[in-house]
Amino acid sequence: MLQSVNLRDYMLKHPVRVRADANILDAMQVIIDNKVSGICVVDDADNLVGILSELDCLRAVLSATYNKTGIGEVREHMASDNLVVAHPDEDIIDVAQDMLTKNKRRRPVVENGKLIGQITCRQLLSAVKKFRQ
Repeated sequence: MLQSVNLRDYMLKHPVRVRADANILDAMQVIIDNKVSGICVVDDADNLVGILSELDCLRAVLSATYNKTGIGEVREHMASDNLVVAHPDEDIIDVAQDMLTKNKRRRPVVENGKLIGQITCRQLLSAVKKFRQ
């Protein structure tokens, strides 16, 4: 069974990221190329400013099509209010339970205001598998 472990040991240390002023179509290509379901949005100093998911991109495309407007920038479609982040020294079990409670697939890991990683369901499953072996 999974034991309590430090989040730092299992997080993605170089999560895929994009700037808030990037075009949504460019951000969509980053998501597709990296085969991820969402990306962290950072400013020039690597401070986390939002999260952009596949669903956010899909909403942006459908909205632009329906309203016959331009698709816009990442900042217009990313989640940025009340972002829940993790600290690298948090317990992986506590983080996993909170992600399940909040029905979130990913959580940025921030230290001293800077994005330093990300934990996703895939990393959590990987951690469980390692403990089962």
